[in-house]
Amino acid sequence: MTTSTAASFTADDYRARMERAARTAADAGLAGLLVAPGPDLVWLTGYTPPAVTERLTLLVLAAGQDPVLVVPALEAPDAHRAAGAAALTLRDWTDGKDPYAATAALLDGAGRFGISDNTWALHLLALQQAMPASSYASLTDALPMLRAVKDAAELDLMAAAGAAADATFEEIRTVRFAGRREAEVAADLDRLLRRHGHEQVDFTIVASGPNGADPHHEAGDRVIARGDMVVLDFGGLRGGYGSDTSRTVHVGEPADEERRVHDIVREAQEAGFRAVRPGAACQDVDRAAREVIAAAGYGEYFIHRTGHGIGVTTHEPPYMIEGEERPLVPGMCFSVEPGVYLPGRFGVRIEDIVTVTEDGGRRLNTTTRELVIVE
Repeated sequence: MTTSTAASFTADDYRARMERAARTAADAGLAGLLVAPGPDLVWLTGYTPPAVTERLTLLVLAAGQDPVLVVPALEAPDAHRAAGAAALTLRDWTDGKDPYAATAALLDGAGRFGISDNTWALHLLALQQAMPASSYASLTDALPMLRAVKDAAELDLMAAAGAAADATFEEIRTVRFAGRREAEVAADLDRLLRRHGHEQVDFTIVASGPNGADPHHEAGDRVIARGDMVVLDFGGLRGGYGSDTSRTVHVGEPADEERRVHDIVREAQEAGFRAVRPGAACQDVDRAAREVIAAAGYGEYFIHRTGHGIGVTTHEPPYMIEGEERPLVPGMCFSVEPGVYLPGRFGVRIEDIVTVTEDGGRRLNTTTRELVIVE
């Protein structure tokens, strides 16, 4: 059994992240960044409020000025204990005062700001009212690569999360599938992920038989039978960083077509992985995987992008999809997960998290990609 260890990032680490974010915003023509509670705030400051409420909590970043965290007075003690607090100025406000006026005083009232995607409309509208000449862009649109390139410590945490997901697969392949409901196997996955150190489980897809043709099927009451293909897709956060892996197993011996489709998807996943290298476009990974499936005659049944970024959230930029010409950079982490989905029959998906290295790519999931037979 493995255990979760919180990331040992220091105030200097968070200071460097905030400085880089402010510079990147300025380079993008923004007056600054406004970051509400959520993954961006955790990544930049190490702070998670005790509760997300209607009271304004907002990190204000701008090039050339010290970072300021606006917090409700009743939560200030928690903010002071955050790992990045020493790199911040904290400005607390008490009930009955106007936090938006206090925040506006820190900002260029006519500026354009990047704002975290999960900011409540309540807060954004109040800021606009306090600064009528201001304008805003979501961080995903304005700075999509803000968290995309991981440093060495982050890569270690990503690798540990991947190893925990792999350990989970090695155990789940030994449990009984036939005669059990999908939801029961999904509960096993949840339990095993937590046993191997995940503090948060985001999804445990168990899609058996015809349900496998639905890429985002939610495990339900269907009883798994001998002869079923079963798509397993599971992951969450361990040490604050994400895991996400998919393997497709078969209950008993597969039919010829089932084995053939699995082989095609495995070859496509390998082709996508081999396309990973610095300077290649994100879409090159998608094209490489998709070409294998299309050449085998199943192109119309590969119905989603080949991959998504992963870090402090399990889905984030960059995306491995046609039209995304952004170049791959060492330290980027993303999934490579082609699939074939035959309506009313079965589905196959194989997924690894991959990080870009100086000369190619490295898988963070290493369990077998061959078709596993389960009972």
